[in-house]
Amino acid sequence: MIDFSTLWITGFDFRYLFGYNQIVAQTSSYSNMANITKKQKQVFDFINSYISDNGISPTIEEIRKELKLKAVSTIHEHINTLKEKGYLSKADNSARGISPSKQIRSVIEIPIVGRIAAGQPIEAIENREDTISLVNPNIKSSQGHYALRVVGESMIDEGIFDGDIVVIKKQSVAENGQTVVAIIDDNEATLKKLYREKTRFRLEPRNQNMLPFFRKEVEVRGVVVQVIRNISTEEEKKPQKKTKHGFRTIDLFAGVGGIRIGFENAGFKTVFANDFEPQCKETYDLNFKDSKLVVEDIRKIGIDDLPNFDFLLGGFPCQPFSIAGYRQGFNDEKNRGNLFFDIVRIIDARKPEGFLLENVKNLKSHDGGKTFKIIEEMLKNLGYHVKAKVLNSMEYGNIPQNRERVYIVGFKNKDYYEKFCFPEPVKLTTKITDLLEKNISEKYYYNGKPLFKKLQGDIKEEGKVYQWRRQYVRENKSGVCPTLTANMGTGGHNVPIIKDKKGIRKLTPLECARIQGFPADYKLPQGIADSALYKQFGNSVTVTVVESVAKQMMKAMIS
Repeated sequence: MIDFSTLWITGFDFRYLFGYNQIVAQTSSYSNMANITKKQKQVFDFINSYISDNGISPTIEEIRKELKLKAVSTIHEHINTLKEKGYLSKADNSARGISPSKQIRSVIEIPIVGRIAAGQPIEAIENREDTISLVNPNIKSSQGHYALRVVGESMIDEGIFDGDIVVIKKQSVAENGQTVVAIIDDNEATLKKLYREKTRFRLEPRNQNMLPFFRKEVEVRGVVVQVIRNISTEEEKKPQKKTKHGFRTIDLFAGVGGIRIGFENAGFKTVFANDFEPQCKETYDLNFKDSKLVVEDIRKIGIDDLPNFDFLLGGFPCQPFSIAGYRQGFNDEKNRGNLFFDIVRIIDARKPEGFLLENVKNLKSHDGGKTFKIIEEMLKNLGYHVKAKVLNSMEYGNIPQNRERVYIVGFKNKDYYEKFCFPEPVKLTTKITDLLEKNISEKYYYNGKPLFKKLQGDIKEEGKVYQWRRQYVRENKSGVCPTLTANMGTGGHNVPIIKDKKGIRKLTPLECARIQGFPADYKLPQGIADSALYKQFGNSVTVTVVESVAKQMMKAMIS
């Protein structure tokens, strides 16, 4: 029997130490310091040495002569790039106004010692082949660090892609949930998230189409501390766009940008975003640098107000068709059902390459199927080939939420339509406990509050999700969260409930965001009431499901 409190590593005098009886998974954080090319490093090093020798900054011409470049414009380009990356500051009105950023002390060289599999394990390679230049205030020297080239796509949802370089801190100890260089199966190397289970270790990919590995013994060679995007060690290359295809989207009924994130992760570019709800703007604009949210009634947006675009995206209001609503459909008394016709108006006028529309599952069965038939026929009459399918977040997004939504995909091009297939189901490996916060505020707990007495008798098990159904407690026996809805923001006890070590509480807004598949770096604005945030994420989409559909759309067009 292996003692999993201390695992001796074969070939090394190290121990794999966890130190806690119970460990909560946490997301690894990588430094966001940008890398620099060899030419940029030469510029940076010369500026540093010149200032050190002369006490003043060099001029642009002096830098050009030192580097033996013909064009001054090339130097300006290098300096502007270094400025954008945070390495330099520059006074606009001074010939000698260039200076290193205060936070930048030096550029260090990290040896690249081989390849690492982000996929199936490969034989470990440890041959110094090159170096990578980087600046990271958390890395004081090259000692104790090395770099590896990534091969494969098992970590793409973690932001690690084939061709990237990962910087590794040498250590034999890792925390639960960290991304590690692991040696398994007699000298086979792989890059995965590491989790300790009762009698084994789980090496988990971050690609919904791939399954984890399980091993009784794992050798840890280090932890990822920085990811460097697709760096070439050849002569300086211009940075490339995420996709050469450049498909542009407009994000209608955008909410807090769930559909946008999914499509941008698949390589699309957002050029316009709109929603009617003013409070969504603060959340939306906080998370996106461009194409900020335009708050306006879509019925008032003119065709000429829209930029050129290739795809229309819209999770149009679901309340008229939802079980939770009155299911009035197109006859909704608030006219929300009629907003679909504004989608039709825009598509008819601008004739984009295609669209993705999202709504509740009940849209397909509303009014005996007549409503969906009307929608489908109208889209087809506009000249589009249409496919629709109901996808559940826990089956297609690796998200523990029982959320069924219908996705409607349309292409103007018949070949794209014929090549397009909805994604295949993926194994659910993410648990509710993987998505929970630590150090929860007391305001979310029912402990000592009137409802607590009614809850404590039925809510006994940690890690399960419960609902208060006005008069009784409902246990969600499937081990996943029930569908998050906008009703969470209407007060009462509509937010799902869990039990942790401190007591019985409701999910936090951030936890609701995670249960909708929003990325770990998604930010929640300060000063907005929880009720508004609950409503925003209840109205949103499961990002990972949208992303999987968007990737299939992209694949159909470029294959």
